[in-house]
Amino acid sequence: MRKQPANRISVKGLKVWRLYGIMETIFLLVIAIGACVLSYLFDGPWWIYIISAVVVLLFAYFFIYLFPKVRWKRWRYEVRESEIELQHGIFIIKRTLIPMVRVQHVDTAQGPILRKYDLAEITISTAATNHTIPALVTAEADELRGRISVLARVAEDDV
Repeated sequence: MRKQPANRISVKGLKVWRLYGIMETIFLLVIAIGACVLSYLFDGPWWIYIISAVVVLLFAYFFIYLFPKVRWKRWRYEVRESEIELQHGIFIIKRTLIPMVRVQHVDTAQGPILRKYDLAEITISTAATNHTIPALVTAEADELRGRISVLARVAEDDV
């Protein structure tokens, strides 16, 4: 089997994914509090409180600490002259090769949270699918977008 791609995404991506996990956990906490209030108002069983607390705590552990850490460690990419290789996944590691001749266009995107951390994501579009490289430093994302664009044009000219 081929060695894994050389480049990693920015360590700031770990902070962003943890921030997303915190926001999702707060949303779940509001739902759990709502369930507890309804249980209290309608004389529901006491175990609703325990289950709500356990679910929120487990969700927080997985989505704030564990999954972002594993996701960051596994996310790798490499851009070569003839192909782009991506590797990602938490439980199942997915490796994708995108031939340069298939690349139609390359976009960068940056929402408010990514902008706060000076990060951007690159989307590589082919005729069939879109592939995203998340959490790159903005300057690196711009340079990589330009490099892929040039390599895709050269690959297209060679065909």
